[in-house]
Amino acid sequence: MTRTLPETRGTLTENRDLASLTWMRVGGPADWLFQPADEDDLAAFLRDLDPSVPVFPMGVGSNLIVRDGGIRGVVVRLGRGFNGIDIQGTTVIAGAAALDAHVARKSAEAGVDLTFLRTIPGTIGGAVRMNAGCYGSYTADVFQSARAVTRSGEVVTLTSEDLNFRYRQSDVPEGMILTSATLRGGECAPDELAARMEAQLAKRDETQPTKDRTAGSTFRNPAGFSSTGREDDTHELKAWKVIDDAGMRGAVIGGAQMNMKHSNFLTNTGGATAQDLESLGEEVRKKVYVTSGLTLEWEIMRVGEPASK
Repeated sequence: MTRTLPETRGTLTENRDLASLTWMRVGGPADWLFQPADEDDLAAFLRDLDPSVPVFPMGVGSNLIVRDGGIRGVVVRLGRGFNGIDIQGTTVIAGAAALDAHVARKSAEAGVDLTFLRTIPGTIGGAVRMNAGCYGSYTADVFQSARAVTRSGEVVTLTSEDLNFRYRQSDVPEGMILTSATLRGGECAPDELAARMEAQLAKRDETQPTKDRTAGSTFRNPAGFSSTGREDDTHELKAWKVIDDAGMRGAVIGGAQMNMKHSNFLTNTGGATAQDLESLGEEVRKKVYVTSGLTLEWEIMRVGEPASK
């Protein structure tokens, strides 16, 4: 990519490796990585950028596979200028780069219940985009509004109606970059919220491979069967169960494996390529369809181009 890019107060890096910025540690480089200084810097950059140049917003890479050939265009990664957390009563205004876990902790200290965010990897921007949730609660349940910058550099406010939240997805327009979200949680005693989060963390560590190199849940639960955490929760239509029934727990391609501890966690056991990971995921989808008639939908986002041959 040889064209001239707009001047910026942030950091603009050419041919930036992306593997080191994702939890899976795979993938090729971006033509450019842009880390804006603040919202004004981001808006001016997008306004002045050639409209033909693709833009991809990237969080902390917790739910992402970048293919081995990398990403053409500009990858935008928000940083310190976008991670503030402002709490006003039961309303929480969080920057898109604020970690979900940090928002949950800070809110709990103020007596605001956003505890479901505590065990969700990633940032608030990603939580809004993916309508992230667990224990039967979703981002849509607490969402009030979001600020975003359009591909043309306009700063806009988005409502729930704009985003059309659904199970593990929303309608954020392509090229639009979320910069903050306003959430509203219920009131609760800080001690009670802290205890609830500790219990959630303990359960997560007991059931999920938190020390392995994964990108969180690989596939959405069929038909929107979210994990509620309740004792009466049923498991026959959970993604891990249909993967197990297809005999794919522990399946391996190259350095990729469906985790033995939790079979819905695609894992880089060391030396995996993005192609290994995606190929294994697709093989799982085929086997699940053969054995159950269900088509698993990817929850992990896969972006970029395959390696050139």
